[in-house]
Amino acid sequence: KKMKNKFFSIFIIFAFISVFIIFYKGLQDTNLYTPETKVNNEIPSFSAELFYSNKIVNSSEIFELNKFYLLNIWSSWCIPCRQEHSLLMDLTKNKNIEVIGINYKDTKINAKNFLNEFGNPYEKIIFDKDGTKAIEWGAFGVPESFLIYNNKIKKKYIGPLNNKIIKEIRFTVK
Repeated sequence: KKMKNKFFSIFIIFAFISVFIIFYKGLQDTNLYTPETKVNNEIPSFSAELFYSNKIVNSSEIFELNKFYLLNIWSSWCIPCRQEHSLLMDLTKNKNIEVIGINYKDTKINAKNFLNEFGNPYEKIIFDKDGTKAIEWGAFGVPESFLIYNNKIKKKYIGPLNNKIIKEIRFTVK
């Protein structure tokens, strides 16, 4: 009986150590929740409501071939969106790129107040009240931006844009 108890104790200790190692390894794996960044993939085909006109348009009416676009997903309640907004305003001076916005999970009145206060860098804005358009793009938060050329996603920027990214975009669209 004593031998059985000893064996059982060792088995329990071994089981705990095994479970601990499995959980510890799981915590070390940083790629567990990193979404895939799709580059050179076709842009999603979708219909959406334009922010100001309430007109329903297809993505093919927004994006033309042989032209660079920066699609920026933003919201009035998003603090990092406020931080990057002046960079977007500055980017609109570049005639080689058009900035398109997706207004994400917002109200039109709040979004309009935001644009009145900080300026409107967007050539067109897609109103995405429920967040489904952003999901179609593979976005998982705001702000996120996509550099697009010939209906292909050339680069995805997760989080707010910064001076380094803007320089990279300017260099790409020359």
